[in-house]
This record gives sequence, structure tokens and C-alpha cells, in this order.
Amino acid sequence: MSTAKHISLFDTSILRPAMVDSLRKLDPAHLAKNPVMFVVAVGSFLTTGLCVRNAFVPSADAAPLWFAALTSLWLWFTVLFANFAEAVAEGRGKAQAASLKKMRRETNARRLTHGREERVPASLLGRGDLVVVEAGEVIPGDGEVVEGIASVDESAITGESAPVIRESGGDRSAVTGGTKVLSDRIVVRITASTGNRSSIG
Repeated sequence: MSTAKHISLFDTSILRPAMVDSLRKLDPAHLAKNPVMFVVAVGSFLTTGLCVRNAFVPSADAAPLWFAALTSLWLWFTVLFANFAEAVAEGRGKAQAASLKKMRRETNARRLTHGREERVPASLLGRGDLVVVEAGEVIPGDGEVVEGIASVDESAITGESAPVIRESGGDRSAVTGGTKVLSDRIVVRITASTGNRSSIG
């Protein structure tokens, strides 16, 4: 059974596009969405302008050129690093979503039909189908637990490493496709049809 691939923060397929995106995010329209970074960016432009002016038109009242240059560099570094961190987070999220969608297509489900189990591709599941999921297996689609209790690894979705308990009834019955059952056995009723199973699918 395939499981969701862990996406490293240092994956070059994420870092390289993030470097380009960090420059694209210097667009004032994008920076304006984050007031703090917008102010820092404005400060970066102003200090850079002052640094260039002091270099060509020295003034006795102006701060030393090295100080203005160092201040400008730190401000630009702050803006670019913030943009880079945001781009890395976006890239990692997209890669994780792509990995989950691929896994869903490859996952086989144990569908219950008139009390009998049959293995079918997860992509063929529809709203209302019942599926059996045991320890070590991946939940094939979004749904709710109608029988049993199990601990579920939802780190591929939430990023939380600690497993959660899912059981029938109450507010802990909802499960997400692509998560993995770590213990016991549950029966899940699929609540979203193929192509409309979650924000990831």
C-alpha cells in the first residue's frame, strides 16, 4: 500500500522555483497584502536611494556610507527572505497535494457490498459507499466512521505528527482521504464522490 511522500523543506524541486518566486513577490501589489513587509520594502527602497545619493553627493550631515549600505542590505535581506519562506511553504503545500492526489489514484479500497468485501480502485468510489480500513492501510476517500475506532495518522494533511482517534458517532467521526490508519479496524462511509472528495482532490 502506498503512502503519502514526505516533502522535505530542502527539496531542490521546491527551493529553485521558490528563489524565482521570492523575486516575483517584490511586486508592490503582492507586498501590499502584508502591511509589515510592505513597510520594510518601502524602507529598503528609501535606504537604497539614500545610500546611492551619499555615494555620489557626500554630505557632512549624512550617516557614514558603510552604515547606510549595511542597513539597506539587511532590509533587502529581510524582504527577500520573507518572500522566499512564503514561496517555500506554498511550493511544499502544492507538492504534498500532488503526492496525495497521486496516492489516491493508486490506492485500492475494500468496498463492502451486501456484507461482502471487494477490492476496487479508490477512484471508483462514490458517495455512500462503505469501505473497510485496517491498520497500515490508507483511507481511500473523505468520509465518516460508521463502525469501529482507530488511531489515524493525519500528518500528511495537518502536519501534526501525533496520531488522532477517529470513531463512529460524535465529532470525531470525520476522516480524510489520504490519511493512514495506524491501529485497529474501521468502516468508513464515503461522503464525497470522485472528483469532489476534498480541497486536495
